[in-house]
Amino acid sequence: MGSSVMEDKDEAYTEHLYCCGAVTEVLKFGTHNLHSGKPKVLFLIIPGNPGVVGFYKTFMQTLHQTLGRRYPVWAVSHAGHCVPPDTMDMIEDPTVMAAGDVFGLNGQIEHKLAFLTEHVPRDSRLVLVGHSIGCYLILEMMKRDPELQVVKSVMLFPTIERMAATPQGRVMTPVLCRLRYVAYLPIFLLSLLPDVLKAFMVKLVFGGLRSLDHSTVPSTVSLINVDTAANAMYMGSQEMLEVLERDNFTINQNLDKLVFYYGASDHWCPVQYYQEIKRKFPEGDIRLCSRGIRHAFVLDAGKEVAGMIFEWIREDLQTWS
Repeated sequence: MGSSVMEDKDEAYTEHLYCCGAVTEVLKFGTHNLHSGKPKVLFLIIPGNPGVVGFYKTFMQTLHQTLGRRYPVWAVSHAGHCVPPDTMDMIEDPTVMAAGDVFGLNGQIEHKLAFLTEHVPRDSRLVLVGHSIGCYLILEMMKRDPELQVVKSVMLFPTIERMAATPQGRVMTPVLCRLRYVAYLPIFLLSLLPDVLKAFMVKLVFGGLRSLDHSTVPSTVSLINVDTAANAMYMGSQEMLEVLERDNFTINQNLDKLVFYYGASDHWCPVQYYQEIKRKFPEGDIRLCSRGIRHAFVLDAGKEVAGMIFEWIREDLQTWS
């Protein structure tokens, strides 16, 4: 159920598995199986939406290398956001899936907790790296399972409050909540095109990015699929309705473990949100981007952000060894 390479090579290992009954893709650099040795520190990426782990490949590889290849770096997709291999279906058992709503926002949170339970030893120390809605998921994970051995959580461009009220949210809320079904037919028609042509179209769309990370093109192509696109849009519709007030209690309880990084021109989490959380938690490690990095940093700044994270946690690394 996955493709493998030798563990001692600095190459990606991709695995497809069922978690909470839904197909899930896991991308790994470093150790593939944490149950085979002593407890380790695991860097786990919780993606934004769409939750396609391939978008984070360059970012993860750079982070793994920068860490001296001492720690495994994994990413777990959102349930149903990846195209299953030929030997698997999108869902394992439709009768079980009917009750769980694993593709919804709450289901995705439980999906991540289930992944940790099933695939990561309980005494592993976790460095969680969230992007966008992944940051909201991390706060919920820490709240629902306070016994998780989280030593640090890095929140990149965090959409953790009032998403529908943001400039991008005001545009996307009616699209995701009422008009997303209109998109299914054009997505279906585009999905019939050969992958080579789809990749060409994606490159045209991203043509304005001078330093586009071309490893993100296949991940974008994978979203030209009705099932994965529908699951991503469904999750997005719930984000608009359910991500409301910032969870100050959970942030305060874990403030010494959290690093927030806000964009200076991010239409999903405006500078006003940075200023407000900075005032609320003046002792917190809350940063504002001064490098012009976009919300979707994986498109052209994955290496840069990986290097920044290393600098933020450099002093902590010695205490985790």
